[in-house]
Amino acid sequence: MQGTLTFLGTGTSMGVPTLGCKCEVCTSTDPHDRRLRPSALIRWSEPAKDRSVVIDTGPDFREQALRADVTRLDAVFYTHGHADHILGMDDLRPLSFTALREGGPIPLYASDETARVLRQIYDYTFSPQATYPTRARVQLLPLTDHTSVHGVEFVRVPVMHGEMEISGYRFGNAAYLTDVSAIPESSFALLEGLEHLALSALRHQPHPNHATVEQAVGWASRIGARHTWLTHIAHELGHKKTNRMLPESVRLSHDGLTVPINVSVGQ
Repeated sequence: MQGTLTFLGTGTSMGVPTLGCKCEVCTSTDPHDRRLRPSALIRWSEPAKDRSVVIDTGPDFREQALRADVTRLDAVFYTHGHADHILGMDDLRPLSFTALREGGPIPLYASDETARVLRQIYDYTFSPQATYPTRARVQLLPLTDHTSVHGVEFVRVPVMHGEMEISGYRFGNAAYLTDVSAIPESSFALLEGLEHLALSALRHQPHPNHATVEQAVGWASRIGARHTWLTHIAHELGHKKTNRMLPESVRLSHDGLTVPINVSVGQ
């Protein structure tokens, strides 16, 4: 079953341009160097309905959803509970009203720790005593190793973000791994046979919680996807300059990039 993967945002937690910065990338006129906070959109079509799933709802989610013409959602998967991945959750409100009319709240799949953070920040949404009439109609559901959304299987791929284990996802012949500092040996087996791999690469200089470009390129070579798209990109990396340095199968992604995927390819 054919679908698409769209990069809604490809920047870091501070975005690019970064506030107060006048570096070469932050002042660039190349639209590829303008990066909102990280998020991804997976779409596919059934005979009777188009389906849409989002990975992470960061602070820029409203703008991203408008640009990508997101009018409904079937589910949201969260990688972890940091601000740049969850602070747009409240922008699900109008989409959740549509979901209610179609039969139920939008399911949010999150680890126990991420769900705890969401409940704490959005108490007015998730509290049993919540009465705000236009609160998001969403439902937190446990994240398991395999989750099916209207026939498409989302496989959790554990990765490390500093000392914290977070969630990457495989869906068909594509996978999305952000905020990665290390990939456990057991997770490489979940990434065999990929056509498209989205993989974070912060910058060239080492960082305790994120991979460098060089580390990401090494993992990409081992995983062997036909196309690897680097994401979660800091303002140290200019789009054109960096792409000229990369292997042919590896490229920086950019906001709005859409690639064709097959969502029905199993493990």
